[in-house]
Amino acid sequence: MTDDVIEMAGAVAPEGAPDASPVLRAVGLAKSFVVRGARGRRAVVRAVDDVSLDLHRGRVLALVGESGSGKSTVARLLAQLYPSTRGEVVLRGEAVRVRGGRRFRRYCRSVQMIFQDPFASLNPIHTIGYTLRRAIRIHHPKANRAQREAMLTGLLEQVHLTPASRYVDKFPHELSGGQRQRVAIARALGARPEVLLADEPVSMLDVSIRLGVLNLLQELKDELSLAILYITHDIASARYFADETIVMYAGRIVEHGDSERVTQAPAHPYTRLLVASAPDPDALDVERPPTSAGEPPSLISPPSGCRFHPRCPQAMARCSVEAPPLLPVPGGTAACWLYEASTGEDGTTEEAS
Repeated sequence: MTDDVIEMAGAVAPEGAPDASPVLRAVGLAKSFVVRGARGRRAVVRAVDDVSLDLHRGRVLALVGESGSGKSTVARLLAQLYPSTRGEVVLRGEAVRVRGGRRFRRYCRSVQMIFQDPFASLNPIHTIGYTLRRAIRIHHPKANRAQREAMLTGLLEQVHLTPASRYVDKFPHELSGGQRQRVAIARALGARPEVLLADEPVSMLDVSIRLGVLNLLQELKDELSLAILYITHDIASARYFADETIVMYAGRIVEHGDSERVTQAPAHPYTRLLVASAPDPDALDVERPPTSAGEPPSLISPPSGCRFHPRCPQAMARCSVEAPPLLPVPGGTAACWLYEASTGEDGTTEEAS
């Protein structure tokens, strides 16, 4: 991808202009890590396997799954923090592969990441003002001092940390968890990105303030026409916040569709387990189905066929031999042989389920 293409990707589309094409795409992404075991033995961890997704401006895509399913690895691949083993990252129709330097910095002007732990992602020895000024200097090197100060105030006001003068000279440890995450969001906005990759942005916050941060991201998405990848293990929050939801299991996508449909009428057996495990205050006295049947598989030696079949209550003999592709279901797709279409004697097509 040329430097000019990356530079142009950071431009904001005219207000109200239609933009059906994705701003950022993952095409067949795969990532393997080599680890050393006992006696120097080497093993390969297949963390992500053949993941494809599209991020559109003004929309939120949720990536849901258990810990270890590969969600955060996908975000780091999209942020170009990890090189991919296979597949492509496509920004505005051009494949991108950057490894630091000026081209990486240009890429970061379009794609920014918000990390899970707001305290760890902020340098504890620097004030909030220093952190944001540094981001502004990096991404807007031609701005003069007065312009940088105006940008600083604007960023703090944009994330509802007002008055700005109250926070500029504070250190991260002097702020609450929610305030620190708002500073991290402000730092990401300093680049004026098109895409935000939010990796569990509320999981380390008090329950009482999680909704406020999600509402802030929703507001910024609407105001700035951002494309947001929302990574979470909480499928209930995906229904509230995201337009579409992708469910991952053991490095692979198992279901994709409209968030309302995925959470209210899940197709894949694994998605059903996730939904059943989500807290439901209205059903505290209702007997619920079992939420787990075993442990997630090892990604060093994953099961053959469908990786979920050892835990699946509806597994068939075929599931242990052949991995299912994403098959069409009402409102989306699901990687499950239950939905393989078969042709009947009358020539009509019907689902196996």
